[in-house]
Amino acid sequence: MRMLLHNKEEKRKKEVNTLPDKDADMLLKIEHEYSLFEKSLKEQGLGIVWETEKGIYGAEKCRRLFDFFSKIGLKKYKHFLDIGSGDGRAVLIASLFTDAEGIEIDANLADAGIKMRDKLGISKENCRLICGDFLNPKLIDFGGFDFLFINPDQGWHKGLEDKLLKEMKDDAVLFVNNNIFLPDRLKKGKSWWLGDKPVIEYRKKLRNG
Repeated sequence: MRMLLHNKEEKRKKEVNTLPDKDADMLLKIEHEYSLFEKSLKEQGLGIVWETEKGIYGAEKCRRLFDFFSKIGLKKYKHFLDIGSGDGRAVLIASLFTDAEGIEIDANLADAGIKMRDKLGISKENCRLICGDFLNPKLIDFGGFDFLFINPDQGWHKGLEDKLLKEMKDDAVLFVNNNIFLPDRLKKGKSWWLGDKPVIEYRKKLRNG
């Protein structure tokens, strides 16, 4: 049994060899801690999907996030933003590649992400988690980011697409982590399939070529 667990761990380490050793080790720690977090939620009868005050919380798999960030080349971007960052896992993983920030309106989820970051010893300098409404211009300006990420749980007609069109830089890219709720006016680009779920690229202006 001990040998099987050791082999499994070695296999997982090889899968993250695109990162420096210390970051690969941190990814495994993030995965482990969030698995414990999900177990705790289930023990409380919450599961990993539930309604919050203004939306729906749904946990994404840490490895799927890492695979996407690796595939897309997140390292070449300077500033990452997770719009509606939930328990913070996407931000913590993104911080292994670049400067990362997330904003979440649910205080309990935002606090869970902050506690997880601090428990793991991830620097606050390049992994920032804010509790608040992402539509509030005093809290967040989308113009400060070149890579924006969202897993939307409702339509875009409530002000989000307007804010993106107003504030996003022309060379910034938005990745939408499902194909259920999609923007109407932003320009659709490439779809990246990871498993049976797409991540779809959007920009204010389509690039030539």
